[in-house]
Amino acid sequence: MDIKQLRQFEALATKGSFTLAAKQLNLAQPALSQGIKRLEESLGVTLVNRNKHYRGQDGSRLTLTAEGEALAQHARLILKQVKQAEAHIKSMANLTKGEVRIAVPGMLGSYYLPSRLMAFRHRYPDLKLSLFEGGTRDSLRMLQNEEVDIAIITGQDLQPNFDSHLLLREQMVVAVGEDHPLAEHSGITLEQFFEQELVMFKPGYFHREWMLSQAKALDLEVNIAFETNLINLIKQVVAQGFAITSVLEMVIEERDPIRAIPFSPAVHLDLHIAWNRERPIGLADRAFVEFLMNNP
Repeated sequence: MDIKQLRQFEALATKGSFTLAAKQLNLAQPALSQGIKRLEESLGVTLVNRNKHYRGQDGSRLTLTAEGEALAQHARLILKQVKQAEAHIKSMANLTKGEVRIAVPGMLGSYYLPSRLMAFRHRYPDLKLSLFEGGTRDSLRMLQNEEVDIAIITGQDLQPNFDSHLLLREQMVVAVGEDHPLAEHSGITLEQFFEQELVMFKPGYFHREWMLSQAKALDLEVNIAFETNLINLIKQVVAQGFAITSVLEMVIEERDPIRAIPFSPAVHLDLHIAWNRERPIGLADRAFVEFLMNNP
């Protein structure tokens, strides 16, 4: 039993006539009769009571058996769902329906994506955007667990089963208050950085992991005075001179009473937009990826 047979039987059940059903389906009446007969044979039941004693202007009149009535109900429901599925997929293909689920690190979610999300929403107003913000490790975990379809992760987190594009390369800087002793430096070494009290993201953020790995490689102690994932709180702690930190350069804005000083030597972070190669992304997700790549 296939969709074609269900369409033929539903038309017959609705019209009550082989002649009218064949006309609706644009079929020859013998072809429809043979098709219904094959359906009955495949199911092992009689679906149609063919009444040879009554003939109207529309052809021989018929009624359905109990099995035919049951199948007619199922056929109408199935064909309705098929029609809805076709409409849904077509609307997704036209980008008038769909959802973009993306996981992003906190700094990008606050400073890189907002304007781009609004621009994308303006271009595709019917698409739903679901943004999950957290540490880079959270983004990687959600992508691996298929909780999101795409994620922005670091180059170090790329895996063989991922497809990806390099989204941006951003410099990591040292953020210090304007009155801090390091504020006038043109570059700050890792050794100088680790001599200070630090405010850092909590575990699970790439920045923290990278900084701690550098300290370990240099056999240096790390003095973490504050831990928080709230970027604005981190900036306030830095601005008031209680500690310093390292962030992406985009985080420090002109109005902030904070100096952004490059590391010496400079440190850059490659951020990729990635998805699971074994689970192809939908048209809405692909449109979002292409939009970001065309609007760096």
